[in-house]
Amino acid sequence: MKPFFLASVLALIACAHPSDPFIDAVHALRPSVVLLTMDVPSSDRRSWDTEYATGTVVASGAWGSDILTVQHAVAQARNLRITIANKWRVRATLVAADPKLDVAIVTTHARLTPANIGDSTAIAPGEAIGLMGYPIPDIFEEDGLGLATSINSGRISAVRSHAIELNLPIVPGESGGPVFVSDGAAVVGVAESRFDEERSIGFALPINEAKFFLHHHSHY
Repeated sequence: MKPFFLASVLALIACAHPSDPFIDAVHALRPSVVLLTMDVPSSDRRSWDTEYATGTVVASGAWGSDILTVQHAVAQARNLRITIANKWRVRATLVAADPKLDVAIVTTHARLTPANIGDSTAIAPGEAIGLMGYPIPDIFEEDGLGLATSINSGRISAVRSHAIELNLPIVPGESGGPVFVSDGAAVVGVAESRFDEERSIGFALPINEAKFFLHHHSHY
């Protein structure tokens, strides 16, 4: 096949199947998102329950990896472990937490892929965003549906004081997951909570508010 003909065929294929920026962002970010599993005190404090959260790898090197998540999920946790690529489970350790910001860093000896940390001051209401995490993973597995990273898409409803309002719910298990934009798969927020009265509204911490914490308590 002549080179100019081959180039023409490849160009036609590219036009017929154009790249989707959101899908490209999902593929780029997925290796940086992990499931956190931990034991927390039960309501009567007499036993331990298994709870879940999502984490985002923010730094990695020969020493291992630092993972950003929410403080409220790991505050009283023991036996902390992370699941990588929905297959491999390794131990993790809580190394720093900020209850006011509701962020925490856990570390593991595994060397993982860090996410692209973006700039939350550049986002605006109406902008398209994605949320990646692990909603109620135990229920999915109990029903024989397996473990998988879930993706949701929506828009920024408002940029509020110390919070990004999303037109997406934050389902238990997704807390700590990355809120991201398609441009460079950049993480612009950390999924945190939802209103109990109106569960379709979710909130995320702007990533820039977590950067001071990251600079002082991680290898970021």
